[in-house]
Amino acid sequence: MQAILDGIRVIDFGRYIAGPYCTGLLADLGATVIRVEKRDGGEDRFIAPLKDGTGAGYLQVNRGKQCLTLDPSTPKGQEITRKLILSAD
Repeated sequence: MQAILDGIRVIDFGRYIAGPYCTGLLADLGATVIRVEKRDGGEDRFIAPLKDGTGAGYLQVNRGKQCLTLDPSTPKGQEITRKLILSAD
């Protein structure tokens, strides 16, 4: 059975709760969600850590997403950001 948002692509630059939660819902409904983080990981990755150091909230709201790290302050990072945005719905 096809999910309602199959074929939709979303780029997630959100942090902490609201943005990642909303894009997590889109992923639950079948959208392809690509989360973009800083090269050393997002600020919200380590809040309320589990034994391995990964934040419990981070795991919950980022389920079902693809993830990449990127530095959009560099020319190459800006080029990749533009390509990602152009490929998104």
